[in-house]
Amino acid sequence: MRIALFGGSFDPIHYGHMELIKGALSSGSVDVVIVIPTVANSFKRGRALIPAPYRYYMTKAVIDSEFDRNVFVSDIEFSFEGISYTVNTLREVTKDSFIIPFLLSNGVKGEDALTRHQFFWLCGSDILPSFDTWYKPAEILSYAALLCARRKGDDADVISECAKLKNQFGCDIALFEMNGVDQASSEIRNHNSFDSIPKAAADFIAVHDVYNAVKAFDLCSDSACEFFYDAAVKMFPTLSGKRLLHTLNVGLLSAKLANDHGVSCDKALIAGVLHDCAKEYPIEEQLEMARKVSGDTFTDEKLLHSPAGAYLAAEKFGITDKEILDAITYHTTGRGGMTVLDKIVYLADKIEPSRTYTDLSEMRRIAPLDLDRAARLCLDSVMDKFRRKNRPIHPLTDAWNKELL
Repeated sequence: MRIALFGGSFDPIHYGHMELIKGALSSGSVDVVIVIPTVANSFKRGRALIPAPYRYYMTKAVIDSEFDRNVFVSDIEFSFEGISYTVNTLREVTKDSFIIPFLLSNGVKGEDALTRHQFFWLCGSDILPSFDTWYKPAEILSYAALLCARRKGDDADVISECAKLKNQFGCDIALFEMNGVDQASSEIRNHNSFDSIPKAAADFIAVHDVYNAVKAFDLCSDSACEFFYDAAVKMFPTLSGKRLLHTLNVGLLSAKLANDHGVSCDKALIAGVLHDCAKEYPIEEQLEMARKVSGDTFTDEKLLHSPAGAYLAAEKFGITDKEILDAITYHTTGRGGMTVLDKIVYLADKIEPSRTYTDLSEMRRIAPLDLDRAARLCLDSVMDKFRRKNRPIHPLTDAWNKELL
């Protein structure tokens, strides 16, 4: 099979990306396109990109909605350490041990998946003038040929650049025509208008309010932001997409509320992003971790992930700050003597943008203004739900409720 590998930041994914994929397939140059969102882009470091899970799940939502076959999304870069250099991605993707199971898992027939494959790196012709400055360009070309899209009117420049690279590296470059869609992710972000991108991307952005939410990073230190980005990647293998996006949302909202109410944005960002880090571990493991933190205080299976999360935060993520660990431990139940940080994480868990289980508009409205009032409304809603379902109210929750009466 002829396989095009299309890497990029996709921040956000837009119609220009779609036309590149469609053009490659319709040209007959390739049979399959594998889209690979970068995790740690070598050209865009730090806060220049929204965290990788947002970009990956947004890209997957778009690809799944726009293509019914022959285009797949890979999360392979989440298993890499350090910068996502193209050469490293190609080295791994082109191995039989990766590509054969990947194709089979995406419904490619056995005889096609097991055949010998030819790989291409799919890109726009705009990369040609700078390609020789990429990390290990010769090795890149040993794994995959360049498959470049050219727009009408740039033929002379493209031919010249192709000749230069062929002379330098001895490579042939495959070209195809594509429809000109003049979009750039940076311009879309700067205008904060997402009407002109695929609906699945616009819907994803609206549900998570992601490009507004990430403004919370401006309130936090570089070290706290770096921790958040790293934690987002570390939790990717152990949390489902919905759960991981939720816990990222809680971290960002917690930092915003911390700024509103005069406590450490760094601590809120970290406590929020880790609050559900143990949520999808096996129950037996959650129970074991929870007991190491709080004995038998938590026995309900729905609550175990709170103290278990504090355990993981300490053991896996290196958190030693007691305020952060306590905010994680009590984010499901609350407790008597709740700190401001406790209340923030408790509340953010219930009202982050993707939550839709009840009408949260009033809580969201007053949370930046009156934290105690918002927490009271939230606690009342939780206790009412428990009573309607005849579920016992945890003693810690009861203690907090009586304190607020």
